[in-house]
Amino acid sequence: MKRKTILRQGVQAFLLERYCSSALTICLAVALLLCCSAVLSFAATVQLPQSGQKQCYDTTTNLATDCANTVGQDGNKKMGATWPNPRFSVSGDCVTDELTGLIWSKNANIGGARTWTTALDWVAALNSGAGLCGQTDWRLPNINELRSLVHSGYNEETCGGVPCQYMSTWLNSKGFSNVQSNYYWSSTTGADYTSKAWYVYMDSGYVYYSNESNNYYAWPVRGGQ
Repeated sequence: MKRKTILRQGVQAFLLERYCSSALTICLAVALLLCCSAVLSFAATVQLPQSGQKQCYDTTTNLATDCANTVGQDGNKKMGATWPNPRFSVSGDCVTDELTGLIWSKNANIGGARTWTTALDWVAALNSGAGLCGQTDWRLPNINELRSLVHSGYNEETCGGVPCQYMSTWLNSKGFSNVQSNYYWSSTTGADYTSKAWYVYMDSGYVYYSNESNNYYAWPVRGGQ
């Protein structure tokens, strides 16, 4: 069983969580040292992908509005790497995300709902057996890999001729099957509470962490990292 606490994919990142009182100056110096070390040791440029949101919203009413009337919203800026079209390609029982290069099980309910520890064990058992799509290097995705599936504007898309009700509905319309409007485990544990692990709520794309004893879904991935 392997724990992951890296919270950034593709770049080196350091998370400093420290409660400071009289040692505030020392803590700030340590934080600055870690930050500068990360910058000096990694010089590549990484472009984040677009959020997927195309519509803009009134900040008072939360109703859709002309993007010309907004400042800084994703629907207005559309900053980041453009999504490929199509975003996903299906091959047998697997789906490749053309944006990230990650390969997912087509069946998002293949692992069922289980505790975090048994989710890791289940993926290990999958690899020790027949594997999936002829491969035996599957893993539970880290939080950045899992959240890469989040589409912030899923309800602006159409599913069966009507607006997609949930993010899971949108994913199911793109080649996946059995994506649940529920919680999915990542392999990333909390930096402050190691008895908790991060998850993504495939109903709305909400990201947070919870007790590892909870039964959430396991969705294997390969590639990337």
